[in-house]
Amino acid sequence: MEFKEITYEERGPVGVLTLNRPEDGNMFTQTMCHEIRDCIEAVRRETWTRVLVLTGAGERFFCIGGRKTGMEDSTLYAGTLPTLEMYEAIDKLQKPVIASVNGFAVGGGNVLQMVCDLTIAKESAVFRQVGPMMGSFDAGYGTWYLEDLVGKKKAKEIWYRNPKITAAEALSLGLINKVVPDADLAGATMEFALEVADRGAFALASIKAAFNARHGGVSGLSRMAHDLLLRAYLESDEHQELADAFAEKRKPDPSKFGH
Repeated sequence: MEFKEITYEERGPVGVLTLNRPEDGNMFTQTMCHEIRDCIEAVRRETWTRVLVLTGAGERFFCIGGRKTGMEDSTLYAGTLPTLEMYEAIDKLQKPVIASVNGFAVGGGNVLQMVCDLTIAKESAVFRQVGPMMGSFDAGYGTWYLEDLVGKKKAKEIWYRNPKITAAEALSLGLINKVVPDADLAGATMEFALEVADRGAFALASIKAAFNARHGGVSGLSRMAHDLLLRAYLESDEHQELADAFAEKRKPDPSKFGH
């Protein structure tokens, strides 16, 4: 696929999606949001990639939020930065997504790393929610996911006071999973991703769907029941007997149920 504001590279079983606007803090635009969504959807539809890494271009910024430049002046969808498309795509992807935080993760950029399944960061990375300082907010993913990670009181402090959080502090809070020296981030990220890639793909997909069901409600539950379990059921003796009985206009044989 051709992209303007992201890049995508396959490294064996690991796909690397890079936000590619370093001159503007890797801030996501309408175009970038849709490209991230489309890239993740493409990864969802193939079988060779087992883990997706999401990172930012350059050495200074992971992502520092969103920019609405060029969008329509409307209170409807056309005037709304489509960040939810990115978050939802990450959630429904049946493969683990690892955020590799290579610098500042601020505002929507911090929410983006929180939505990812795992986060590895370099020592100099900084995490911050600045919405109320700028008169904005991220209610939903930015609050529920943060509360799950650090607890309600700390999540409220992060949103109300907007402190700068170092990588070491983020690790101690449970906001991220691993911190490595700056120079080691790329190599440590691949090592991290390859370790996850060695796990059973179906088991990982099932676990991710189960986690998603807590926040995703009917959507999360459906990912487990439809995307993962339905095919297994359709190949079962029970389904075959029911389908045959229906086609043959006879009563099914219950002795074949549950096998």
